Amino acid sequence: MASDSALRTDLFALGIELDGAAPDPAAWRARVHAAENAGFTFATIGDSIDPGPEPGGRLDASVRAAFVAATTSTLGLVPVIAATYAEPFHVSSQLASLDYASRGRAGWLAVDDPGAARTWGATPRTTPAELWRERVDSIEVARRLWDSWEDDAVIRDYAAGKFLNREKLHHIDFIGETFSVKGPAIVPRPPQGQVVVFGYGAEDSESIDVALVGGATLPEIREAVEGARAAGISRVLVDLDTTADTPAAAADLVAQLTELAPIADGVRLRPAVVDETLPILARYVLPALLRTGLAHRPVPGSTLRANLGLPRPVNRYAKELAR
Repeated sequence: MASDSALRTDLFALGIELDGAAPDPAAWRARVHAAENAGFTFATIGDSIDPGPEPGGRLDASVRAAFVAATTSTLGLVPVIAATYAEPFHVSSQLASLDYASRGRAGWLAVDDPGAARTWGATPRTTPAELWRERVDSIEVARRLWDSWEDDAVIRDYAAGKFLNREKLHHIDFIGETFSVKGPAIVPRPPQGQVVVFGYGAEDSESIDVALVGGATLPEIREAVEGARAAGISRVLVDLDTTADTPAAAADLVAQLTELAPIADGVRLRPAVVDETLPILARYVLPALLRTGLAHRPVPGSTLRANLGLPRPVNRYAKELAR
């Protein structure tokens, strides 16, 4: 795995939402490979645990991300997982495992999913304050669990029969308003140290690494980006809907992205119809951005953090013990 020590802060990240509508694993894998071959930095994978009124089902976002992890090499894989109602211990374990499977390319778009309360048999969180509290608590627990193993906790001294330094594992002892977690994790610290956490807007500024913001006009987008940066969020990307399905529409999108580059750290494109728009993006939009140097392909072997210009976090427990 490439080192993250020489971070670049001039990177313009290109993300894409792959809405997960394709139930066939082969079709889903083809969609992900098309995004990677095009040169996207990361792809978000939408989901909801609430089955809704539709019959049938599908694999959840983290499982589908794991399904393609071993067959991709540069694309960041960012499942959309609700922080409300789900057990944060299980979510953190899933994401740490995905980071290992992808060799350091895992992310997490942390959202609310109020409709999932009935699936979990939980009391619905009804106010914005309740949803926010559970979301940020879940993210905090995940971060503490990822740090609960120090980087050198695993020894692997086969001759001596020693495989784990118990002193390098830590209880997180988290007590929140709706749940408590003691820890430590059951998965060693992820390759990235902590999985990259995405969120919407600046509301979770103390919890997330990357904010997705939007706006109807360029001034509105600029204001949203500046607001997120003022809140202390490391990287701010523009969430942009696109219906580009012709070469002419692709040229317009390239012009729009060029206009956004001095303002934000990247974009996440949200195609209206993925299977129609993705080929246009791959043939006309990303090559144009790559030719001009506005965007760069992710480097094979590098982490998602490195490709977003984010440092590898210091382990909080190792840091505390060193004081």
